[in-house]
Amino acid sequence: MPTLSVVVIGRNEGERLRRCLDSIADMEPVGGGFEVIYVDSCSTDTSVEIALSFGARVLRLEGGRPSAARARNKGWRVAKANWILFLDGDTILDSAFPRLAMEAAVGSSAAAVWGHRRELRPHANLFHRVLDLDWVYPAGESEFCGGDALMRLSALVATGGFDDALIAGEEPELCARLRALGYSIQHIDAPMTKHDLAISRWSQYWRRACRAGYAYSQIAWQTRDRQVQLWGRESTANVVRAVALLIGLLIFVFSMFISPWFAAAGTALACLVLMRSAWRARWKSGSGVVLMLYAVHSHLQQIPIFLGQLSFWWDLTRNRRRSLMEYK
Repeated sequence: MPTLSVVVIGRNEGERLRRCLDSIADMEPVGGGFEVIYVDSCSTDTSVEIALSFGARVLRLEGGRPSAARARNKGWRVAKANWILFLDGDTILDSAFPRLAMEAAVGSSAAAVWGHRRELRPHANLFHRVLDLDWVYPAGESEFCGGDALMRLSALVATGGFDDALIAGEEPELCARLRALGYSIQHIDAPMTKHDLAISRWSQYWRRACRAGYAYSQIAWQTRDRQVQLWGRESTANVVRAVALLIGLLIFVFSMFISPWFAAAGTALACLVLMRSAWRARWKSGSGVVLMLYAVHSHLQQIPIFLGQLSFWWDLTRNRRRSLMEYK
């Protein structure tokens, strides 16, 4: 019996998947053997053939809409080990993370252990450089984890795993149910994975933020009556910020026609707000330029996130299930 089951999910990852499987093969010993399970979500490239060439057990999603939640569930339900390491196919595993995560989990109440995920090519463009900071979280006990994490099989069995109905945010929703059962989520101060964001266009950035907004509303709605609620305040805060930002932009445009002094005052106020946001995020980066860009992103993304929330409520009123929202 393997000590660790590594479940990799992917859809048209190609060479990114090859890098991921290479990194798994190079990981440090975990006190026993390990197995690799690759779950493919209707790829049209050579992803399946690449996984087979590494000796991975390949499963294919059939029927219904593809989603990360469905793929992860399909993987862990055939796993043989008591510990499941979930990875996205566009990531590169740090060789020491599985060992460190298992050491942190053994003898604790942790159902999930995760580490630091960072971008593989942070200097590729502004999108990568800024969104790299979105992965930065403080170490310690946390409310949720991301797609890359070590999880206890017994905890997955106790909760039934991920919610197949979710198109995004399935990990935080699962973590909310795990915490309601008395489990903890641990974020250790160690490298975990390098991620290949693969964003080079404004439309990709916008769609990614819209998907996040959809997940905010969907999960806030699903957990509204539970013991452990999630993202209710964040969803409300996004609405307030997005509306305020849109009103501010309209006032700024009109002020340009009224008086240049009003426009200058509005610009100065916006700069102060951005500087405040950059200062509050200073623990994420030592670069002032990057922090200012991150501050712009933090405010600008409120608009597509808000539109994503509206999409969820529109679908809810029509009793419609949204298909997979891809940005790559």
